[in-house]
Amino acid sequence: MKNINIISWNVNGLKSIDKKKAMSWLHEMNIDFLFLQETKLSEQNYNFQDLFQKKFDFYTNNISKYSKGFSGTMSCSKYNPETKSFCFNIDKNQDGRIIEYRFKKLILLNVYFPNGKLNKHKLVEKLNFYKDLLNYCIELRNQNFSIVISGDFNTAYLDLDLKQGKIYSTSGFSNIEREHFKIFFDNGFIDSYRHIHGTKEKAYTLFPYRSKARERNEGWRVDYILISNDLKDHLKNAYILENVLGSDHCPIGVEIDLSKFN
Repeated sequence: MKNINIISWNVNGLKSIDKKKAMSWLHEMNIDFLFLQETKLSEQNYNFQDLFQKKFDFYTNNISKYSKGFSGTMSCSKYNPETKSFCFNIDKNQDGRIIEYRFKKLILLNVYFPNGKLNKHKLVEKLNFYKDLLNYCIELRNQNFSIVISGDFNTAYLDLDLKQGKIYSTSGFSNIEREHFKIFFDNGFIDSYRHIHGTKEKAYTLFPYRSKARERNEGWRVDYILISNDLKDHLKNAYILENVLGSDHCPIGVEIDLSKFN
């Protein structure tokens, strides 16, 4: 691997995306890894080959074990990982929330974080998920692994990451959720988009359907690609594909020089 491109997208239902032909743009891009969240698939053996015009060499589908058609992640790769894992030490409910790929001393994580807005119990589950994932990543960093965490974090971190005028105490922007997110940055992880674009405004990835938020550009940035600090100087680009439709989320991406892992 040298310069690789990672695309991460909460598709809000992969079958719906497929019916809309909303992945036709993929064949125009050079993509090495495609990480999808909230796939909502019920079957483990999904027909991957008919899903994309672009072909990948390795596919992994992680579905919810007990709540079929809920949550779910899918990872598609041009490279066969040395190992893969669903990280049930973190995804303790086996909701299909994580896919881990390992390449030598590199870890790529595709993650769909819990929402936490239904009730206090769900919020506690979300916060524990944050803590468990961070502790796992700290263990990996202590073993000299480089880490990329891609996915829907279900939290807007900065004031810039939320349309001004929104109620900041609601789920997804509460102080306690932001504090649990901040601990990643306190432990050497970097927001790839902010590292490249600084304090750019109106950079949103989620536009709720009900409020016609996309038309009004009233969104949230809840989708992130975090990189461990040792990859900072290897980050070449980070972007939001705001014109890609089909989901209430926009795809996001990064380009990273990973030649040090060859």
